[in-house]
Amino acid sequence: MRNNQTWITEVTLLGFRVDPVLEVFLFGLFLLFYSLTMLGNGTILGLIWLDPKLHSAMYFFLSHLAIVDMSYATSTVPKMLANLLMQKKTIAFGSCIFQTFLYLAFAVTECMVLVVMSYDRYVAICHPLQYTIIMSWRVCTALAATCWIFSFILALVHTALILRLPFCGPQTINHFFCQIMSVFKLACADTRLNQVVLFAGSVCVLVGPLCLVLVSYSRILLAILRIQSGEGRRKAFSTCSSHLCVVGLFFGSAIVMYMAPRSSHSQEQRKILSLFYSLFNPMLNPLIYSLRNAEVKGALRRMLWKQRSI
Repeated sequence: MRNNQTWITEVTLLGFRVDPVLEVFLFGLFLLFYSLTMLGNGTILGLIWLDPKLHSAMYFFLSHLAIVDMSYATSTVPKMLANLLMQKKTIAFGSCIFQTFLYLAFAVTECMVLVVMSYDRYVAICHPLQYTIIMSWRVCTALAATCWIFSFILALVHTALILRLPFCGPQTINHFFCQIMSVFKLACADTRLNQVVLFAGSVCVLVGPLCLVLVSYSRILLAILRIQSGEGRRKAFSTCSSHLCVVGLFFGSAIVMYMAPRSSHSQEQRKILSLFYSLFNPMLNPLIYSLRNAEVKGALRRMLWKQRSI
């Protein structure tokens, strides 16, 4: 390394380049979305914890999805909200790398949890008689632990590869958080290894799990079509439709953001995609599960009725 290189101690997040008045409006809008995200996922988590009728494998994994969504949004949104109101939009370099690590870890965890949830639906519909044996609490706990451990190890690998790079500028990131591809641009060395590992990880974490989800739901569809009664078909479809909506939102936005050619989207479009991925998805997930799931709606009615009777 040359002696005249300047090492980075803090980074400026350019965020959304808009007028100050519009920044205040965006602050209020994003604060509302973040509050709805925390309230919605917190409500789902509370219902699953308090209602005995929701103490099953399906809702055990849904509780983990709610925890991931709250953590996911919290890893980026509070700093984005603060920067919308502050003149100096900086973040310490160490905090920037830590934010990158958390964002990657929670993103991969959500992906893995969605795959496990599709497997749970596959077992419930295709092997209903063996469901309680196959999806025992020991198995569910092991699957959930595997999702979290694998995700944090993968995020740690990416973070370790980032920290081996020398960083000497520029000291600005054209994003509202320390997104990994933007962090690569801060390095004053070749980042091809990092990009190859990131692309390989994206394929393993997005394409592989998406294929598993599609295989699970193709088997589920065939099993549903063999059900004789119309009521049975409707019930089977209702238990899967909400999960399919969440899977479509998550994998669709993730694949467009991480696997599309870099030239196909401008940086401003990538910011919007990241915002959809990190804020809108976690906000929509509890709405989808509450509006399309009769058991969750029933648990919410019972909880509200209990509160009125107190």
